[in-house]
Amino acid sequence: MKDIQSSPADVALSIDRVGVKGLSLPITVRVKGKGVQHTVATVDLFVDLPAEFKGTHMSRFLEALGAWDEGLDYASFKRLLQDVRDRLAATRAHIHFHFPYFLEKRSPATASPGLMGYDCSLTGELENGALSFVLGVDVPVMTVCPCSLAICDGGAHSQRAMVRIRSRFKGFLWLEDLIAIAEAAGSSPVYALLKREDERDVTQNAFANPAFVEDVVRAAAQELDAHPQVVWYSVEVESFESIHNHSAYASIEKAAPTP
Repeated sequence: MKDIQSSPADVALSIDRVGVKGLSLPITVRVKGKGVQHTVATVDLFVDLPAEFKGTHMSRFLEALGAWDEGLDYASFKRLLQDVRDRLAATRAHIHFHFPYFLEKRSPATASPGLMGYDCSLTGELENGALSFVLGVDVPVMTVCPCSLAICDGGAHSQRAMVRIRSRFKGFLWLEDLIAIAEAAGSSPVYALLKREDERDVTQNAFANPAFVEDVVRAAAQELDAHPQVVWYSVEVESFESIHNHSAYASIEKAAPTP
């Protein structure tokens, strides 16, 4: 049959990324000390397209993804990128996974168990045999405003904030490590289940540890600097202010120092 995609392009311009978005795929993710977790990822796959070709072969993305049934880690992710690149005869391949990851988290006073869900991502681009690989997680925390606490008699405004970490690393990096760094940076972690005793503890501990977004982003960055696997990171903090009609925001991006 005639291969229309390989015919000359009407406009001879190269395309940076062309492919498919929004695919759903069941995957397994390694859990620290507990084997694997089954979840479902939303997947985007792209390659570059030279100027001389009219289009890419979209079905080959699906064939590559269908042939891939490995757990989500560095080596298997690289093999998938290589397969996509080879099937499409491309020089660059780009894949993005976005998936929920769940951890059992016990409340601070009553130790009541609850499942906390975290939005996670894995992005990779393969070019000339070199793999750029970024692991990300979005972690909700609570913040208490230090300024409000200082000027009020016994009260202060508090709110939920989001700590977004993206990292490149050597060896293996656990999602749990990034989640722990983010949760420790806020005034308090956020929990799925809290009894009255737990709410008291969370509130008292948070008010004993007030933090601006600047404090939170610096605390997270300091721990990422010290992590032995992290070689580059971006950390953002967005505080969804409870008494303002805006969010407060801070970010730091840098290569971690070489030991």
